[in-house]
Amino acid sequence: MDRTVAVAHYPEGAGHATRMLGVAQALEDAGVEVVLAGGGPGSRFIECNGYEVFRAAPVDYIGDYQEGSLGRVLTRSLPYSAKRVVDLVGWLRREEPAALVTDDMFGAMAASLTGTPVYVVTHNAASYYDAAVEQVFTWLLNRYQLSVAESFLYPAVWPPDEGDPPGVEHVPPIALDPTDSSGPDVDVGVLVVPSVYSTNFDVLAETLRTEGRDVTLVGTDAWEAVPALLPWIRAADVVVCSGYSTVMEAAVGGTPCVVYPFTDEQHGVTRVLERRGVRGFQVEHSIAHVARAVRHPPDSPSHDNGVDRVADHVVDRLA
Repeated sequence: MDRTVAVAHYPEGAGHATRMLGVAQALEDAGVEVVLAGGGPGSRFIECNGYEVFRAAPVDYIGDYQEGSLGRVLTRSLPYSAKRVVDLVGWLRREEPAALVTDDMFGAMAASLTGTPVYVVTHNAASYYDAAVEQVFTWLLNRYQLSVAESFLYPAVWPPDEGDPPGVEHVPPIALDPTDSSGPDVDVGVLVVPSVYSTNFDVLAETLRTEGRDVTLVGTDAWEAVPALLPWIRAADVVVCSGYSTVMEAAVGGTPCVVYPFTDEQHGVTRVLERRGVRGFQVEHSIAHVARAVRHPPDSPSHDNGVDRVADHVVDRLA
């Protein structure tokens, strides 16, 4: 039996890379050899952890659509999407893995073209979006992923919800949790984690400091890149973030989290958090309200890490 599994992450933002690396390490712990692919800014975090990663052509639909225009999507995102699929097809043919585990829609396409069994691991849903074009695209994408995947594993900090794509299998939130990290040797205080698309987080951090809070702002010149963020989240009093990857890490780390969303997908996730009343999370939409929430944070969340569930699911099905 071939015990090599390919793992590919979506190229927008670092969170896709770190959480798929967590899955890859869980697969290794289960006795499986892994090969990795990605591209975009997240690949450097995989390399920071000592792995080689195949860098396929990157795409940025969020930036091109929400910060650009539909024309920019047609002239940039679509051509790069085709190139990404071609790159991943070539990579899968070279590696010949027994299966692909991915949160990348282009990885799923490449797997279907090469006859590679694919396991989709993502939380994306049409219900997150207000714009009709995004709703329709995501609905079609979910239908496609369900049709080609052996399983569609849906990591969520909420219980099964009416907005989840029908046919997905819930798993606990997934996070990269290194076993060889002792955590930071400084007082983290409030850990502020911007996403690629967040704005004014430096102003937010300074606002919190003027209130006498110790603040650690991720991504500044003073911040040194770390192999994994989870030890810092565990050491923090409270986390402020925008992206769902950090939401999942806060859930696994047991740290209260204030979510300050920016993109359509982030707003969609926060609507589910609020509707389901998920313990440990509070949603705010301005710097003043975030600062107030940090003064009175929510209760701590408590969730298992879903990486072992994902790895066991895949390994049990290897032919």
